[in-house]
Amino acid sequence: MTDTPERPFYRSLPFIIVGGCLIAMITFGPRSSMGFFQIPLLEEKGWDRTTFGLAMALQNLFWGLSQPLFGAIADKYGTWRVMFIGALCYASGLMIMSVSATPLWLHIGGGILVGTGVGAGSFGIVLAAFARNVLPSQRSFVFGLGTAAGSAGMFLFAPLTQQLIAAYGWSDALVWLAVMMLVIPLLAIPLVGNSDSGKVSATEYQQTMGEALVEAFRTRGYLLLTAGFFVCGFQVAFITAHFPAYIIDIGLDTSWAVVAISLIGFFNIIGSLASGVLGQKYSKPYLLSWIYICRSVAVTAFLLLPQTGLSVTIFSIIMGLLWLSTVAPTNGLVAVMFGTRHMGLLGGLVFFSHQIGSFLGVWMGGYLYDILGSFDVVWWLGVALGVFAAIVHWPIREQAVEREVQTT
Repeated sequence: MTDTPERPFYRSLPFIIVGGCLIAMITFGPRSSMGFFQIPLLEEKGWDRTTFGLAMALQNLFWGLSQPLFGAIADKYGTWRVMFIGALCYASGLMIMSVSATPLWLHIGGGILVGTGVGAGSFGIVLAAFARNVLPSQRSFVFGLGTAAGSAGMFLFAPLTQQLIAAYGWSDALVWLAVMMLVIPLLAIPLVGNSDSGKVSATEYQQTMGEALVEAFRTRGYLLLTAGFFVCGFQVAFITAHFPAYIIDIGLDTSWAVVAISLIGFFNIIGSLASGVLGQKYSKPYLLSWIYICRSVAVTAFLLLPQTGLSVTIFSIIMGLLWLSTVAPTNGLVAVMFGTRHMGLLGGLVFFSHQIGSFLGVWMGGYLYDILGSFDVVWWLGVALGVFAAIVHWPIREQAVEREVQTT
């Protein structure tokens, strides 16, 4: 993987990959640790779990709403501008969350602003920048690398966040995390280009944004991919937001929650890298189907077997392997179907579906817990949706869309 010689050294491919991976790590880490704030925040404020659940649901929704917009902006005006805006939104949201006196401010800070900040610096933006700078045969691997970096953030920030809360309290811990977000614009300097500055831009099919959208929504495989990614969001966001509290509810110590999230993050690294490698060798749609089936089997076994520290450990390892392993093949399929010119936009729209699922998973988890005193309904709904996702991915065709040959 070599880069063009006329570029400044800091915009060479190694810097792009390293910078993008570090950004994915920093943006994904804190939002994966939000569940640790639930109990101390609610105990101090006297709010119910629906209040916290709605804030996290809004975070996921605005992550999804903002990513297609920021993806389109990055495609046209450059990735660095998007990363800069995202860092400010992320840091501001965490600061507001740290001093929120009412549920409204919790929803604005921890929900809307943090979600918008994550949307500007998350996988869709980073992977689109990667895709423009590597050959098609290399995309699946670098997608897996970027996803693994986000997984590493989850692994590293779980114990770090818990230690910050223990040492400084939940409010000051959020301030520390906010300060960390300000390094993102520096890391994003190598990603300064847009869709016209990438390695493969000269060979890309020329389309307007409107033409790309029409083509995508007329493509059956794209619609199926979008429907299936909804399920991924529902499953992982529910676990991210509510699993720490669930572990305490079943009678285990808080330390098991840290172990669980850390294990998910660590094995997520392995699963993401493996997914990137497998996506280069085997059918991406079939790979996705098997991932969703395995998720449903894992949750079913966890719910039906005795729930102990050992079962939490085994479940966390299995879910970690399957956690973000969907990201590389999903984004890879978007690139295969449509190329990279509008990948930020089209990948962002697929991810918006993911975040609608995330919103429902997080919100339903808190709402139904307050009504029923249990998360069981949402767990089993996730199992059923996993089977649905496996079915809809199976018929997707891994090939470029058919287009009329342009004449000049």
